[in-house]
Amino acid sequence: MTVIFRSVPVDVPFTFESIGTEWEQPHVVRPKGYPYYHYLQTEKGCGRIETSVGSFVLHEDEGLLLAPHIRHSYEKEGAIWYTKFASFTGTLESSIPSIVGSHSAIWIHREQGEKIAEMIEECAKLCAASPYKKELLSVSCYQMLLEFACGSHSLGLTDDPIYQNYVAPVIKEIEKRYAEPLTTTGLSSLVFITPQYLSRLFRKYMSCSTVEYLISFRISKAKELLITEPRTEIQSIAHRTGFTDASHFIATFRRITKITPSEFRRQN
Repeated sequence: MTVIFRSVPVDVPFTFESIGTEWEQPHVVRPKGYPYYHYLQTEKGCGRIETSVGSFVLHEDEGLLLAPHIRHSYEKEGAIWYTKFASFTGTLESSIPSIVGSHSAIWIHREQGEKIAEMIEECAKLCAASPYKKELLSVSCYQMLLEFACGSHSLGLTDDPIYQNYVAPVIKEIEKRYAEPLTTTGLSSLVFITPQYLSRLFRKYMSCSTVEYLISFRISKAKELLITEPRTEIQSIAHRTGFTDASHFIATFRRITKITPSEFRRQN
C-alpha cells in the first residue's frame, strides 16, 4: 500500500495533493465535497459513489474524477473495495477546469482506467523517490490531467439540459469576466432567469451559491498571480481578480485559505 499526502509547499504548475494505491477504501461522507479535483478508481472489488450530480458504481479499473466541492459519499458494494486515488493542486490549479472540460464528474471506463492506473503507480513512485524530482512529477501530473480530457466521456451534468442552458453559460461568463464587478443579478439576466433561481441551480449542481463559486474562482486566480508574479503588489492582484480593495481581498483570502496572501506567497 502506498499513500502520500503533500508535505511541501506548492511551487510547480501541477502536482498531487495526495496519491495512493492499494487503499482499503472506508466509508466516506463529504457533504461539502473535497476542496481539490480528485480521482478514485477501483483496484479490487466494487464501490458506489453517490454525488450531487449522479450515482456511480465503480467496478475494477473503472474510475471517477470529481470537481472540487461536489457533494459525495463512498461505500463498498460487497465484501472488499480497494482503490487507487489522486487529488490535484499546483500554482496553476485554476486552469484545471479548462484542461478537463469544466465537467463536475468524468467517468473513466475500464480500458482507459488501466492506463490511468499505470500513471498513478508511476507518479506514486516519483512522490516517494529520493531525491524528490518535483519538475518531473509536475509533467507527469499534467499528463494525467490530459488523459481525463482525452477519451473520457462525462456523465451527469453534461447530459442535463437545465445545467447546460443555465449553469454552464454562467460558469463560462465567470471564468471570462471574473475581474469585473459581477453580480448574481447580472449573471442571471444572461440566461433570462431570476437571481434566486440561478442560486438554487448552483446549489443543486455545484453545491455552492453563485457568489461562492465566483469568489472561489477569484481566489484561485489570485493564487496563480501570487506565485507567477512575485513582485506584483497585493493591491494590484486584488483589483485584477475582481476585489474592490486590498483589505476585502485579504480578509476573503484568509477566510478561505486560513492564511493571508503574503503568507501564501512566502510559503510558495
